Amino acid sequence: MAIREIRKYDDPALYKVCRPVEKFDERLGELLDDMAETMYQANGVGLAAPQVGILRRVVVIDVGDGIIELVNPRILRTAGSETTSEGCLSFPGEYGLVERPTEVEIEAEDRHGKTFRMTGHDLLARAFCHETDHLDGKVFKTIAIEMLDEEDL
Repeated sequence: MAIREIRKYDDPALYKVCRPVEKFDERLGELLDDMAETMYQANGVGLAAPQVGILRRVVVIDVGDGIIELVNPRILRTAGSETTSEGCLSFPGEYGLVERPTEVEIEAEDRHGKTFRMTGHDLLARAFCHETDHLDGKVFKTIAIEMLDEEDL
């Protein structure tokens, strides 16, 4: 495993739509392992592949209940709504108020290509949305209602 460089601010990889994963092989497993290690080292709760310069639909999330690996995730259903502050490892020190659903059902594949569904609530629902936005070239700043200073948190 290795720590990868997290792309920041105006890096073009952050604004591109990612391609689906088609090969479920050792390279994918290595990417997932590296992304998890990178996320933990940066004290994040989620990391998407374009944040480490890989334009594939791959995400890792850990909101405190253990690692969740999502390959080719797609949101199936959302419910509820909450507006709260949100940040991003690619925009250190920057925060914004973002409206997100409080419940999100996703479908994804694991590192071996097996399809599964999962429902997330509150922070996990927010992470599902934030990270899948990255896969579509969207960053939280483009959908923030208002940008906040660290003192506002």
